Amino acid sequence: MDFSLTDEQQWIQQTVRDFAQREIVPLAKHTDETGEFPHEIFRKMAPLGLLGLPFEEAYGGAGADTISMVLAVEEIGKACGSTALAYLAHVGLGSMPLALFGNEEQKQRFLVPAAKGEYLAAFGLTEPHAGSDAGATRTTARLEGNEWVINGEKMWITNAPIAGHIIVTAVTDKDRGKRGISSLIVPRGTAGLSFGKHEPKMGLRGSLSTAVFLNDVRVPKENLLGERGRGFGQFLQILDGGRITVAAQAIGHAQAAMEVAVRYARERESMGKPIGAYQSISNMIANMAVGLEASRLLVLKAAHLKDQAQPFGKLAAIAKLYATETSERICRDAIQVLGGNGYSSEFPVERYYRDTRLLTIGEGTSEIQRLVIARHELGTIAGTA
Repeated sequence: MDFSLTDEQQWIQQTVRDFAQREIVPLAKHTDETGEFPHEIFRKMAPLGLLGLPFEEAYGGAGADTISMVLAVEEIGKACGSTALAYLAHVGLGSMPLALFGNEEQKQRFLVPAAKGEYLAAFGLTEPHAGSDAGATRTTARLEGNEWVINGEKMWITNAPIAGHIIVTAVTDKDRGKRGISSLIVPRGTAGLSFGKHEPKMGLRGSLSTAVFLNDVRVPKENLLGERGRGFGQFLQILDGGRITVAAQAIGHAQAAMEVAVRYARERESMGKPIGAYQSISNMIANMAVGLEASRLLVLKAAHLKDQAQPFGKLAAIAKLYATETSERICRDAIQVLGGNGYSSEFPVERYYRDTRLLTIGEGTSEIQRLVIARHELGTIAGTA
């Protein structure tokens, strides 16, 4: 396997790194402390083509591959978790379904403006009573003449209040179980569409996560995304791809935390020598390096398989599970290296820890990833007990 990056991939990586360090890093602490959404950052992303990075140029995108996408996400995640989460919600959740399942009219109407950065997009899947069990959707959509009438509630929907469109899952054929779930595109400003409060969170405070209320929301029947009853399969496919980029975000958090820990271990002295000279500290740094290297290899392999149109679901789950849990451990150990300073908000490692904690939950919990992996190995017997 060739581990070298192409010239284009290296250029994307360096371009995003420069942008992230110049524009995102200086605002990251403010974004976390105030919970203010970084609108200006996303306005500056648009001319760089970042908001449509993986989409075809014909639809306003940059036509980049999955490896380029994970390289970009890592750099954004290293700079600011809130920004990275909003970015992934826009590209991977709110826009990617249109690229994969939308017809030409839908792509022109919704994907093009989203890819160009004219607005951000969102994806409404999770419901108050149904987190990991997404097949237990209660939101309904009934066809009345030429319109779908949608009723229900979604929860923890990133970007929802500022999105130009939200793709929501709803039961269109209740007697068909999971095969009765469909996806519908709801444009901003549609009557009956409203939002809850900006949820206070442990981390990722600058990303907007709210409830979405759909009360007799009417959209044209043409806003059905793909075939009726295919929504469950659609979002499983979307989540498979999303796991790769969530893993990349986790790597960004871990890389940032390790760099702070290494710098501190070199500079901080105790009993006449740098604390990095003590084996207890140097072992933590070594474990961080091992975890990061392994996480990157897993993510790049999963991204490579996806780019080659090979089965990648198991590798995506493995990469997501390993990278997110490793990131949490690295960020925790970085706090330990800094001691009391690590617990202080004057240093960024406590923010990295709070931000990365969600990533073992979102896009499928660690428990769900283990179930997915086990089913690939054991078949349908896994999880049946």
